[in-house]
Amino acid sequence: MARDTEVLVIGGGSTGCGIARDLAMRGLEVTLVERGNLTDGTTGRMHGLLHSGGRYAVSDQASATECIEENEILRDIAGHCVEETGGLFVQRPEDSDDYFREKLEGCRDCGIPARVLSAREAREIEPYLAKDIKRAIEVPDGAVDPFRLCVANAIDAERHGARVETHAEVIDLLREGDDVYGVEVRHDSGPGKRTHKAPGTTEEITAEYVVNASGAWAGQIGAMADLDIEVRPSKGVMTIMNVRQVDTVVNRCRPKGDADIIVPHETTAILGTTDEEVEDPDDYPEEQWEVDQMIDTLSELVPILEEARTIRSFWGVRPLYEPPGTGTQDPTDITRDFFLLDHADRDEVSGISSIVGGKFTTYRAMAEEISNHVCEKLGVDARCATAEEPLPGSEDLSVLEEGMDDFGLRSPVARRSKQRLGSRAKEVLEGDGANPVICQCEGVTRAEIRDAIEQSGSDLNAVRIRTRASMGNCQGGFCCQNMANELHPEYDEATVREALDELFQERWKGQRHALWGEQLSQAMLNYALHATTMNRDRDPAGASASGPEADAEGIEYAAFDGGPRETTPRADGGN
Repeated sequence: MARDTEVLVIGGGSTGCGIARDLAMRGLEVTLVERGNLTDGTTGRMHGLLHSGGRYAVSDQASATECIEENEILRDIAGHCVEETGGLFVQRPEDSDDYFREKLEGCRDCGIPARVLSAREAREIEPYLAKDIKRAIEVPDGAVDPFRLCVANAIDAERHGARVETHAEVIDLLREGDDVYGVEVRHDSGPGKRTHKAPGTTEEITAEYVVNASGAWAGQIGAMADLDIEVRPSKGVMTIMNVRQVDTVVNRCRPKGDADIIVPHETTAILGTTDEEVEDPDDYPEEQWEVDQMIDTLSELVPILEEARTIRSFWGVRPLYEPPGTGTQDPTDITRDFFLLDHADRDEVSGISSIVGGKFTTYRAMAEEISNHVCEKLGVDARCATAEEPLPGSEDLSVLEEGMDDFGLRSPVARRSKQRLGSRAKEVLEGDGANPVICQCEGVTRAEIRDAIEQSGSDLNAVRIRTRASMGNCQGGFCCQNMANELHPEYDEATVREALDELFQERWKGQRHALWGEQLSQAMLNYALHATTMNRDRDPAGASASGPEADAEGIEYAAFDGGPRETTPRADGGN
C-alpha cells in the first residue's frame, strides 16, 4: 500500500525538529506535524540553559556525560544560538562542604571542565553575588535560544525536502490490527502561512513509520492507539527580570531544590525553577507563591534581585519518564535521561516508536538515536551528519565578528542583529531601503521583521519567536503595533488587527504574576497607550458625535485635539 510519506514525526519541539532534520538529511521523506507553532510545548517554555552537565554530576552522571558532549557539539553547529556565558555553582555558608566536594569530583568524573574559585574570584566574575558566599565551582554552562535553534532545525529539514506542518493537531493514530500506519490531523488556520489545508478540515497522513516526539503529551498521543506511555509531566515556573543582573549562569551548589538557578538570556535574566508533578500538561495552576519563591530564595545568592523589576513569569512542563515499576515519588529524583520506546517490542504494535524524557541540551543526541532506529526499521543505510553539519545561520560565524557599522545600523543594533541571524546577516540586512529599529528594547530592525514575516506569514507570535521583538522591558507596549504595521499591504486590515490582538494578548498573559512596582506602572502605561491612543478597548467614547469630524463609527477624533467640550447626554442616559 502506497504511503503519503516515509516517516511522520509528531511534535514540533526541539526533539521533533531535530528528528525531522536528521532523517531528511539521510534522504528519507519526512512530514512533521505540530498542533501549534514550533516550540509551542516544553521547548518554548524553558530557562534557556545549555547544560554543562554540572547540575547532574552527583545525582545522574550518565545524563551529565551526555550533556557535556552535546554542549560541545551545539557550540560548534549552532554558534548563533548559543552564548558562552560560563557557569558558577556557588556555595553559601549554610551549604554542605561534603556536597561541594562531591560536585567537584562528579564534574571531573564526567569530563566536565571544573575549577574552584574563592569567594573573591567568584565576585570578580559576578559582582552582585552575596558578600557572604564561601566559594564556587566554574563550569562551561551557556545560554541558548530555544526558539532560534528549533526553527533552524526545521528550516534545514525543509531544505532537505521535509514537510513541516504547523497548526495541525493529531486527533487520532491510524491503526489496523497491530500496525500503526499514520495519523489523522485537524488543521487550524493559525495566523501564519504554513496552513496547507482549509481551517477546520481533517487530513489523514499515512506513513511507513510514525515517531511520537510529543514530549509531555506522548502519553495522550499513545493512548489514541491504546498504547500506555507512562510520562510524568512536571511543571516549573520561570521568572524574567528586566535586565541581566548576572552575565554568568549562577547555580546554587546544594542538593536538589527549587529556585536554584539564574540564566542570563539576551537582555534579561531568567530565574528558575520548581518541580511539581501535574496530571495534565495543558491544565495546571499557575500560582503567585511560586514566583515569590523564585525571587525570595535566589535573592540569597544575588541580593539585588529583591529590589529588581520583574517583567513576566511563565510555566513549562517537563516530559519526565521512568520505566514501569520504578515508583519514584519525588519528581526531582526522576532521571533526566531519555528513553526510546519501540512499541513493536514493548507492546507488539508495529509502525511506531516514542521518544520520551531527556533535556533540551541533548535533543540532537535523542534525534540521532531514534533516527538510527527508524533507519534500521526501514532498511535504510545512512549515517547521521547532524553533529558535523552546521545549522542554517551558523555556517560562517566570522559574520558575527565583522564591523559594527555594517548595513547602516548603530553598533549595538548591528551586533545583536548579527548574533540573531548568524551567517544569514548579510542576506537579510543588506538592502536599499531604510532599515529602522522596530523593537527598541531588543534592537530588532525592519529587515529582520520582514524576513520573519516571509517565513511565518501574519503570525506575529512566530515573528516574535524568530526575532525576540516584543520580548524586552516594555513587553510589546511600544512595538506590537509597529510589528503589525509591517504586515501591510500584503495582508488586509482584519488580518493585521487579529494578528496584533493575538500578539498583545500573549504578551499580557505572562505579566499577570508580575504586577507590582515598576512593572505595574509599565502595564498601566501599556494599557493607556493601547486603550486610549489606539482605542483598542473599543470604548465607544463619543458615539453620538456626527458631522465631518466624525468617523464611520461616530467617534469625533477632532475633539481630542480641541480641548474640553460640552457633552450631549446620550439616549441611554450616559454621557
